[in-house]
Amino acid sequence: MRKSLLLSTILASIGAFALVGGVLLLVDPGAPKHEAIKTGGLAGGAIVALYALWLNDRRRKVEEARQELESQRIEHDRSRVADERFARAVELLGHEAAQVRVGAMHALAGLAKSRPEYAQTVLDILCAYLRRPYKKTKNDPEEIELEVRLTSQRLIEDLLPRVGEENAPRYDLNLTKAHLEFMDLSYRQVGDLYMRVARFEDSNSFHHMLVHGHLYVTEAESNGRFYLHHTEIRGKAWFSRFRSRGLAVFTETEFGGPTKFENSQWADVKADGCTFAVEPVLPEAWRS
Repeated sequence: MRKSLLLSTILASIGAFALVGGVLLLVDPGAPKHEAIKTGGLAGGAIVALYALWLNDRRRKVEEARQELESQRIEHDRSRVADERFARAVELLGHEAAQVRVGAMHALAGLAKSRPEYAQTVLDILCAYLRRPYKKTKNDPEEIELEVRLTSQRLIEDLLPRVGEENAPRYDLNLTKAHLEFMDLSYRQVGDLYMRVARFEDSNSFHHMLVHGHLYVTEAESNGRFYLHHTEIRGKAWFSRFRSRGLAVFTETEFGGPTKFENSQWADVKADGCTFAVEPVLPEAWRS
């Protein structure tokens, strides 16, 4: 096809040369012949130049298409490798060796950082690990398991955007029925935060957070210090049937939506400076 186009272009160029030159000689027989030849040559050359421009444009488009296909192939390969890494890491979370499970968690966190589309799924998996049945004892095997769980908590914290980070993704955390110990999400922002029927041990920090959505801590139990001060909760905040046996600090927290404390129990609360967009029915411990 390219050869036929080239031949047609050459013939068209010769034809333009002959036509333009001939017309000029016919119109003005007295004009210098070299001027007619020169003008005819320019006309023929213009056709060749147009063909060259077309050919360059065609080559550019072909090269762009080739590069696009190559980019798609590379991205496909990366996605395939990422999917394989993801599947392998999830499989290793069930390994009996604690160090293997820790390695799998770090692999998942690394994948979430390099490919943000995995971030919410990885957070869901790390939260699911914390929802596994667990009872703290003084036996060594359980202490090792605690270290694995602390790793999961730290990685969750590390994957969440910090407060003040503009246009940050809003990740949801589902920690329903989770066993949490030294959980620290301070100065982080989330979408929805679910901690229904969770068990909090020792000290857990959710202060200076921004919760864009809802916070549910219904039927949860805290046996240590529970810090949720200087936090902004823009959605609902439910503490129904929450039992706090230690110190709970809510100082200057902003509740931007409906808040419930129905049938909750509080041993020691510090809630000075709290603000409520919708005035709740406060427990006696919060009013004193």
